[in-house]
Amino acid sequence: MIERVDTPDAPKALGPYSQAVKAGGFLFISGMLAIDPATGELKGESAAEQTVQIFKNIRAVVKEAGAKMENIVKAVVYLSDFNDFSEVNKVYASELSSSPVLPSRAAVEVTKMAKGGKVEIEVTVAL
Repeated sequence: MIERVDTPDAPKALGPYSQAVKAGGFLFISGMLAIDPATGELKGESAAEQTVQIFKNIRAVVKEAGAKMENIVKAVVYLSDFNDFSEVNKVYASELSSSPVLPSRAAVEVTKMAKGGKVEIEVTVAL
C-alpha cells in the first residue's frame, strides 16, 4: 500500500509531488528547502541557517508519519555551493547526533535550487 503524508507544519509542495510517501516499510520525504511553512518564504541567509529550518521541516513530516528521526536510513544533501558543505555538515551532525546509526548519505553540488535556496535535503526513513 502507498500512502501520501502531508502536514501543514512543513512547506507545501512547490509542484506535483507529495511532501512524503509511505511505501514498503519506508517513508520517502521529498527534498526539503528552508521554507517557513507559515510564510511560504525561504528562511535563513546562510547555508547553516537554512539547514536548521530544513530539519524543522523534516521533523514535522517524520512526526506526522508517526516515525522517528533516529530511523533515517538515507539522506541526500544538495548544495548550490559545495564550499558551504562544512557549515551544513555541522548542523547535519548536531541534528542527527542522537541516532544510534547515522544514515548513509550523498552530498552533491547543483547549479540552482527553487526559491534561490542554498541547501535541499531529502531523506528516507524506516518505519
